[in-house]
Amino acid sequence: MKKTFKIYAVIFIVVMVILALFEVNKKERISWRKNFNIEEKSPFGLFVFNHEAKDLFKNNLRKIEEAPYDYYSRNKKGAHNIVVIEKELDKQSWKKILDQVSGGSDAMILMSRVPKDISDTIGYHSADISFAEENVLKLTDKEYQNDFIKLDKFPSGRGFSYIKPKVEVLGKTVEKDNSDQANFIKVSFGKGTIYVHSEPLFLTNYYLLKPGSIKYAQDIFSYLQDRETIWFVENDTKVSRFFMRFVLSNPALKYAWWVLLGGLVLFIFFNAKRKQRIVPVVEPLKNTSLDFVKSIGNLYLQEGDFHDMMAKKGQYFLNKVRMDFLIDTQHLDEEFAKKLHLKTGKTMEMIHEAIILIKKGQDPYADVMKEDLTRMNKLLDEILR
Repeated sequence: MKKTFKIYAVIFIVVMVILALFEVNKKERISWRKNFNIEEKSPFGLFVFNHEAKDLFKNNLRKIEEAPYDYYSRNKKGAHNIVVIEKELDKQSWKKILDQVSGGSDAMILMSRVPKDISDTIGYHSADISFAEENVLKLTDKEYQNDFIKLDKFPSGRGFSYIKPKVEVLGKTVEKDNSDQANFIKVSFGKGTIYVHSEPLFLTNYYLLKPGSIKYAQDIFSYLQDRETIWFVENDTKVSRFFMRFVLSNPALKYAWWVLLGGLVLFIFFNAKRKQRIVPVVEPLKNTSLDFVKSIGNLYLQEGDFHDMMAKKGQYFLNKVRMDFLIDTQHLDEEFAKKLHLKTGKTMEMIHEAIILIKKGQDPYADVMKEDLTRMNKLLDEILR
């Protein structure tokens, strides 16, 4: 046993040394995850904005690391500004914010997705308004017409598909081939005002460090009054950086962590080997569900009702497209084909052929053959893959 242990120990040490050499020579990968974390220096973190926020709000800024519901339940505030940047809030917290605005406060909501019942209350519907790889954000005020920002890395393409008549549009998403769509609005709510921006990406490190981009951010926040501003930030920042994240971000500690895990694995392996005993093998019950489904499928195919099978296959495919890709399937037109092409990455020729076969299955008078069903099944499975 001692000789075997020494052999495994040597192998383990050699492997760890090789891994360490690979890690030392490996280039650090850039994370493009949209985390909107005030401590993150990654491209889509808010480290730069957090650092500049005090000057932007003229030292009237307070960062609160708790939910709005908890904060306002304990603190009675007069009129002030509220800032929320891509933060998940519960319904009670949203209600507290709306109550504060109704009493005279102003809220700046910078979120790509707001709960539907809240957006309905404010007076708008949000949607994907752009599928382009680049978006240009501009303000409608003539004073700011030269202060625009170009989003060339992973824009969300979110905007407003509907706004109530009294809602004022302050900013738009500009595209070459499409008409401008609203992405920044102002809504009077009780005694206060709500500002909603559907593309908070312009506040991240990647864009604020670009020359001239910070001017757009300054213009956005200039709509708020010069008074105390409450910024609700994520309250798990300190916790997330305290242990594992800190350990894994430090190369020396990370290697020590690997050695510890490797030692534990070796200990468990040899300890279990010494104590192992013969365990009787119990054959599990055979699952015949798959065989049953195949049998039913073959019987259905032998009936020869290819038209009905094509209709059901098309219905299942369209339901899958609605649920997984959030695409309206009411009209199988060119717009539907383009959206499906952008979502799946499949060729337009493949998608057009699939649409023709789906429509053929939906037509009760169409002449359908087995080859049509086979081709349709192959196409739809390929698109969803």
